[in-house]
Amino acid sequence: MSFWRKKEKEFAEMDRIIRQNPGILPAELARMLNVPRSTIQRRLPSMEEAGFLYCEDDRGGLHPFK
Repeated sequence: MSFWRKKEKEFAEMDRIIRQNPGILPAELARMLNVPRSTIQRRLPSMEEAGFLYCEDDRGGLHPFK
């Protein structure tokens, strides 16, 4: 079983927040989820593997990939 399958609920919540707040910085996302920023940075590559795709702007803000 892939690691990301164990985290589907957490990934879905992160995706919901990013889609509702395009351009959100990882630090703000971490604050909203009450997790360390390092947790967000660690989850993002696994989320890509799971099919959640984002692009990053010049400030580091996350946007849903269209």
